[in-house]
Amino acid sequence: MRIFFFSDTHGYAEALLAFERHVNAEQPDILCFLGDALYHGPRNGIQQDYAPQEAVAILNRLAPLMLAVRGNCDAEVDQMLLKFPCMETYATLFADGRRFFLTHGHKYDAEHLPPLPENTIVATGHTHIPVLERSGARILLNPGSISLPKNGSVPSFAEYADGVFLLRELHSGQAYARLALTGETAVDL
Repeated sequence: MRIFFFSDTHGYAEALLAFERHVNAEQPDILCFLGDALYHGPRNGIQQDYAPQEAVAILNRLAPLMLAVRGNCDAEVDQMLLKFPCMETYATLFADGRRFFLTHGHKYDAEHLPPLPENTIVATGHTHIPVLERSGARILLNPGSISLPKNGSVPSFAEYADGVFLLRELHSGQAYARLALTGETAVDL
């Protein structure tokens, strides 16, 4: 199974178009959207390509593949426009015999989780900073933000396929970090 993880699009259509090109070219089985779809948030200045109506159209084209959770900037009015459910705080996905706990990160994060089995893969967004690391038996994944990266990071998304996680730069698609389920530590490529 091939899964793409992305987060914190914040209504930026240009970034979503770049992500959609990867989806169309690479045909993942599922898209895990980790919240903050349309609103840019009061801490983020509005950039030129802020276009929430265009972002809605792109996200709706991706809807058949989408499993989404609610971010702290998502509102019920957003759900009225989007053709996929996105108002739950978390979702659980089972793939390749593993449990993935999906959440935005503003209520649950690596330090504040509900009771979960130790080998759960925890995927969050919220910080706009990519993370791919082991924490005991868990794997912690944050794909970063495709539109508003922070802390010197690049626009990014994550991929899981055949027991391997990759952090990928949005525009080039190049992987820059890798982690396998088989016990290796995260490797910067």
